Amino acid sequence: MADKVAVVTGASRGVGKGIALELGAAGATVYLTGRTTEPGPLPGTIGETAREIGELGGTGIAVACDHHEDEQVAAVFDRVRAEQGGLDILVNNVFSAPDLAPWLHKPFWELPLGAWDQVLDIGLRSHYAATLYAAPLLFANDRPGKLIVNISSSGAVSYGHNVVYGVGKAGLDKMTADMAVELRPKGIAIVSLWPGLVFTELVATGATTTDDGRRVVEIPGAGTFDISHAESPRFVGRAVAALAADPETLEISGERRTTAELAARYGFTDVDGSGAGARLR
Repeated sequence: MADKVAVVTGASRGVGKGIALELGAAGATVYLTGRTTEPGPLPGTIGETAREIGELGGTGIAVACDHHEDEQVAAVFDRVRAEQGGLDILVNNVFSAPDLAPWLHKPFWELPLGAWDQVLDIGLRSHYAATLYAAPLLFANDRPGKLIVNISSSGAVSYGHNVVYGVGKAGLDKMTADMAVELRPKGIAIVSLWPGLVFTELVATGATTTDDGRRVVEIPGAGTFDISHAESPRFVGRAVAALAADPETLEISGERRTTAELAARYGFTDVDGSGAGARLR
């Protein structure tokens, strides 16, 4: 992917960071966005992610961006246009996971009305906005294999976390399907990707070790989950890199795929050599 240019939103840590690292390791020039420019309660900054991409042999360019602010999002793509002239890969990943944490598995009548705006703004509207601004750059690029990946989850079709989370993911998958219709004549593939349970920095903060040595995380209202077989963020990144390298990705444009399905299709493993995780996020 030495000639590829990618934008990954929300790449300070977690899934976004894993995706940015794998695209960079494959040779892409990766613009990565996020709000975290200084160390905070959770590990990870956009600058640290960019440096790690460099250590893997790629090129990482950190761009501070609050995806609540449309002007900042537009500025990201203006910069890509000025510096690269076009775009090959967009990964819409930014999500307000820390904000969602206090609302996990609470019925909708116990949630503040602002929960709707927070979850659907950063995670649905933000993905729409980034794709809107990215489209002209994708059109300007005449290289084959142009790709948009929306990070979604099984919450699109089954109950997960709370009502607003599920509505946001369902809306994202529908957006993927409808955009595929309009993007297909342009030769641009768009896919919803469902990771499994991912061992992110946020999950790590709540992880404990049982008496029998298992690593688990307890989600209020949902129970205790064994995370010993959770996917790493880079496993999700390898799924995106595999999609980006597949010349036939347009055949599944508009569809949703799990990381486990893609691992079976393309033959990649996690960083520890293991196969796909067993549970969906």
